[in-house]
Amino acid sequence: MYYHDDKLQYPVEVDEPDPAFAKMLQEAIGGVEGEMRVCLQYMFQAFGVPDEHAEYRKLLMETAVEEIGHIEMLATAVAKNLEGAPTELREEMSSDRAVNAAMSGMLPRQYLSAGMNAMPIDANGNPFDASYVVASGNLAADMYANVMAESTGRLLAARLWEMTDDPGMKDMLSYLVARDAMHQNQWLKALHSLGDPEDPFDHLPIPNTFPEEEMPDEFDYSFMSTTRDGDEYEAPWTHGPSVDGTEDFSFVWEGDMEGAMRDISEADPDTHNEVASDDD
Repeated sequence: MYYHDDKLQYPVEVDEPDPAFAKMLQEAIGGVEGEMRVCLQYMFQAFGVPDEHAEYRKLLMETAVEEIGHIEMLATAVAKNLEGAPTELREEMSSDRAVNAAMSGMLPRQYLSAGMNAMPIDANGNPFDASYVVASGNLAADMYANVMAESTGRLLAARLWEMTDDPGMKDMLSYLVARDAMHQNQWLKALHSLGDPEDPFDHLPIPNTFPEEEMPDEFDYSFMSTTRDGDEYEAPWTHGPSVDGTEDFSFVWEGDMEGAMRDISEADPDTHNEVASDDD
């Protein structure tokens, strides 16, 4: 159950409307780095958390609903940046603000389909794609995905901050940058709480419930080099202890491995695949 309060989570002010910047803000709504992605990601992750881990479900759901507030803030920012944008075409097209706005920034659909308001699309006008959402059912895997989502979201907000001189927009984006910092930290803390408190990587590898005896020992901690020469080199991921502390890394060159020849049966004639005849 959700409750809505008719207030923005944080003030959204625009001193000088900028239709081109409204288009850029759409990425923060419906883009792969945007708020729709993290909102639905956390929500669907929460739906899959069993009752025995109710504290993680609460964490995910609280943050998902916070992200709804971010979508509302950004949608308001888009509308405010579109306020006053001209919509008629004139003969002096090179100097016409509407044409210039359409050519240099404003998404036509913001006017044509949404009446000068935000839409669930990215900065290129592509509809939000739900395939961005990661909800694997494995809490540890999902927390790593969440850290990545907040990292790229914070990166996007920082880039948008650099693109505007509007004080109100900078203030709103600074708030979003700050919230992304908190969210990264909370997901990392949740990750650490999933395993041994003294070992922050106790949950690795994911999933760690797969029976070890079913894994070939020579491959589970071997860095595989695919270079042509196969020269061995020293790096933190080729030698020394693994992050999970289970074994040491080793170096393997793909050219030294016993490969297998492709063994593919002949094509089914019903598929009409073209193959060379025996007479060729």
